[in-house]
Amino acid sequence: MFDVGAGELLVIIIVAVVVIGPKDLPLAMRTAGRWIGKMRRMSAHFRSGIDAMVREAELEDMEKKWKAQNEEIMRRSAALTEAEAGAPVMTGPPPVDTPPADTPAPVAHAPVEPPIEAPAEPLAQHPTPEPEVAPAPKGAADV
Repeated sequence: MFDVGAGELLVIIIVAVVVIGPKDLPLAMRTAGRWIGKMRRMSAHFRSGIDAMVREAELEDMEKKWKAQNEEIMRRSAALTEAEAGAPVMTGPPPVDTPPADTPAPVAHAPVEPPIEAPAEPLAQHPTPEPEVAPAPKGAADV
């Protein structure tokens, strides 16, 4: 954007030292750096917003194009199938078959599970240990 060479940069530095002075130059450079950073952030934010709008517009165009291509393919496919079968072909969703009103609807039965067999020999019973009881403190029984 700005084509600043080494000689031009040297002239700018010399003028800045003479005009601002060597004592205040670091503060001026810091301030200039902050302003440049703010301008860069604002331009990046603006650029990202423009890019997002362009992407959305391109996506809408692609969706329209894909929809038109899909409809054309469906028309050609239906025409070919119709020509082969000799009868009109439905390209929408299949119809829902409903049973006649006088016929009762089939009842779904739950599957019958076989009975659980008991083990052939009884399980060995292990004695459970008695929990140990701590002795009561003296004088606790009196209360």
